[in-house]
Amino acid sequence: MTSKPDADARLLDAHDLALDALREITPATSIGPAAGYLLEDDGSVSLRFENRLPGYPGWYWTVTVARVDDEDPTVLEVELLPGDGALLAPEWVPWAERLADYRAHQVELAEQAASEAAESGEGVDDDIDDIDDEDAEDLDEDDDLDDDEDDDAPATVLHAGDVDGVDIDELDPSVSDEDSADDGFDDDEDDDVDAEESDDDGPLDDDSDDDAHEEE
Repeated sequence: MTSKPDADARLLDAHDLALDALREITPATSIGPAAGYLLEDDGSVSLRFENRLPGYPGWYWTVTVARVDDEDPTVLEVELLPGDGALLAPEWVPWAERLADYRAHQVELAEQAASEAAESGEGVDDDIDDIDDEDAEDLDEDDDLDDDEDDDAPATVLHAGDVDGVDIDELDPSVSDEDSADDGFDDDEDDDVDAEESDDDGPLDDDSDDDAHEEE
C-alpha cells in the first residue's frame, strides 16, 4: 500500500494564483475565504474557497495546483465541487428503468383502486338491501291503511247515466234548467195528443158496430 506524498509547501501557499484563476470564470463577489485543501494522490493540491453563489449551499470553489521539479506552481483545474452535506441532484437513472418503474407503479394504483371499489360496492349493496326492506315495510303499512279506509267508506249507489260514480248530466254544461223544463212541456203535449186520438176513435168504432147489427 502506497501512502500519499507530503503536501508541497509552495502549493499550499499558492492562494493568489488560485484566486486569479477563479476570477477568470466567476465574479469576485462569489468567492469566499479560503476553506482548506485536499491532497491528491499524484501530489497535486486542491485549494478550496467558500462559494457565495445562491442555490449552491455546501459547495466549494476548488483550484487544483501542481509543480514540476523546481518550477513554479501552475493551475491544473478550476471547478465548483460539493462538500459534505451539500445539496445534490438525484442520481441519474436511465429512461428504460424509469419507464419500467412508472408502469409498475401504475399497475399498483389500478389494483388498489379496484380493491377499494370492490369494498365500497359491497357496502353499497348492503345499504341498498336495508333500504329495500324499509320500503317494503312502508308499502305494507300503506296497503293496510288503504284497506281500512276502503272498509270505512260508504257504498256508492250507481244509476243509469253514471260513469264510475259520476253523474254525466252534472258534468255536461249544455244541459240547463230550461232544457229540463222543455222536456216537461213536451211530455204534456204528447199526453194531450194521445187523449184526443182516443176520443176520435171511440165514436167511429160505435157507429161501425151499429151498422153491422142493422145489416143482420
